[in-house]
Amino acid sequence: MSLDWTALSDGELATLSIAGRQAAFAEIVRRYRQPMFRLSRAFLGDADEALDVTQEAFVAAHQALSRYDPNRSMQAWLTTIAVNKCRDWARKRAVRRFLSFALPNDEQVQSIVDEQVPIDDAAGDRQELDRVTRAISTLPANLKEPLVLRTIEGLSQAETAEVLGISQKAVETRLYRARARLLEKLGNR
Repeated sequence: MSLDWTALSDGELATLSIAGRQAAFAEIVRRYRQPMFRLSRAFLGDADEALDVTQEAFVAAHQALSRYDPNRSMQAWLTTIAVNKCRDWARKRAVRRFLSFALPNDEQVQSIVDEQVPIDDAAGDRQELDRVTRAISTLPANLKEPLVLRTIEGLSQAETAEVLGISQKAVETRLYRARARLLEKLGNR
């Protein structure tokens, strides 16, 4: 007789995973990989980097699973880990940019060539989504984080405050400022 992993609670999956049942953690990953990827992509603005950060977040979560409180939301716990991994990644990226001088000319040309004008409406929608995602990724971390958690991941104001370790009023203020800054960035086509 095998367990129906989909019927178990997050707390039960965490307990079974700690006990060595790999399939239990695989179910946690299955449940939360899309939200964690969306969160990372919104923070970083790049799908490949977001995939790397999502994987790092799940590795870190697996290693820290014994510290998971089953009374807390698994998604909020994983979101906290993913936000921290995104912050780490952004710091590493800033250091890499500082240390790299310039791309060779053929790489610069290739990056320009890859930016093709979309032919149909679906491609136009995708281009607009990419533009908004890139704009969000350029916001300062203190504005980007509450914006992504509240509007993209759908966390409540209280959950966002808990994940970021700030007050709910600070979340509200930062959301207002983030939206204003985003409108300003998107208005400058």
